[in-house]
Amino acid sequence: MLAQEYRRKLVSAEEAVKAVKSGDWIEFGWAASMPRLLDEALAKRIDELWDVKLRGAVLFAPLAVVEADPRGEHFSWNSWHFSGIERQYAQKGLTYYIPIKYSEVPRYLRENLRTDVVMIQVAPMDEHGYFNFGVTVSHYAAAIEKAGTVIVEVNEDMPRVHGGYDHMVHLSKVDYIVEGGHRGLPQLPAATPSEVDRRIAEFILPEIEDGACIQLGIGGMPSALGRMIAQSDLKDLGVHSEMLADAFVEMYEAGRVTGRRKKLDPGRITWSFAAGTTKLYEFMHDNSLLAAYPVDYTNSPCNASLNDKVFAINGALEVDLFGQVCSETIGPMTISGSGGQLDFVEAAYYSKGGKGFLCLPSTYEDKEGRVHSRIKPLMTYGSVVTDTRTTVQYVVTEYGKVNLKGLATWQRAEALISIAHPDFRGELIAEAEKLGIWRKSNKL
Repeated sequence: MLAQEYRRKLVSAEEAVKAVKSGDWIEFGWAASMPRLLDEALAKRIDELWDVKLRGAVLFAPLAVVEADPRGEHFSWNSWHFSGIERQYAQKGLTYYIPIKYSEVPRYLRENLRTDVVMIQVAPMDEHGYFNFGVTVSHYAAAIEKAGTVIVEVNEDMPRVHGGYDHMVHLSKVDYIVEGGHRGLPQLPAATPSEVDRRIAEFILPEIEDGACIQLGIGGMPSALGRMIAQSDLKDLGVHSEMLADAFVEMYEAGRVTGRRKKLDPGRITWSFAAGTTKLYEFMHDNSLLAAYPVDYTNSPCNASLNDKVFAINGALEVDLFGQVCSETIGPMTISGSGGQLDFVEAAYYSKGGKGFLCLPSTYEDKEGRVHSRIKPLMTYGSVVTDTRTTVQYVVTEYGKVNLKGLATWQRAEALISIAHPDFRGELIAEAEKLGIWRKSNKL
């Protein structure tokens, strides 16, 4: 029966995308699991379709539908989280950002958003009729629940992952199947840490204790810290993270990760989506150590904080002297996205013995070669606040780390200026005085 139903639903990519109508909203893919054949087939329908809106995130390669439509009249890409490609598209008016609290995305899909079609990449169907979501679990089950049409593109190279729930879809819920053969998966090598990244990581490493539960964001600094953890003598670490990356494989292979002390999913590495190299994807395949969950489970601060000593390490773009943190934009220009940063900032603080770290270089250089401080009196005009001043705990630069919890405004200013680049401290003090947040007794 399963074989007959499978054959009945098996079509070419060109046949499958005929389900799309002008004006439709399509939940399309995320990071390493973009449906490439469906993308190419949909792009060929450009003369037949208007105002088709696609939702997805973290492009590793250009999208055929966007490349085919340079004026954005037929297709628009609406991104849950920007990559470099999406930044380029946004500058051309071809991509728009969707502000999110990542833990809430499944609820957005179930309660707030229209989804006409789902197009996602999956692993081959198993003997029980299930297609495994593989490297992206995230919010797919919620999108499928609400969609009118579900199309899966089967990639023979997609790892089949173990999970808690909502990490697969049954054949009975799928309308069309497209076989993609061996397509491989996009590679996201760990970012090469800079010297500044390493210095920031060195401030965080001594804070981590045996039995800690680790969440790492993306970028050079988390990669540097993951490598340092792998080379340390830390014991019985756990992992509860939205993103699974190569750094966690290094930590596990070095014997640092056992998960024995986790209260939630003890003994298992908990995650929601993955992006890395072949080493990571091979580690994931049929590995009972891993527990894949939808993002409203992994990123729920109430869930994650059930683990003791949650250490959440994420990057930022700027922080003002009041302690507000921006991790998404430079002025009004979107650079990245909020992702699950606020989720884990909250989870770490709610966790018994937990600590949340927001990390950034003290300066940046503009196109004209001028150096600017990332610690600012006030946010750059148009910049969004990712983490409010009341939620931020530790802020770390290459000059040190400070804990802002419970500090008065003048104390926050003093603490943050103390980890600013020395060349900007005098200027920041002068601005703090103008803002009325600098006492005569303040010291650096």
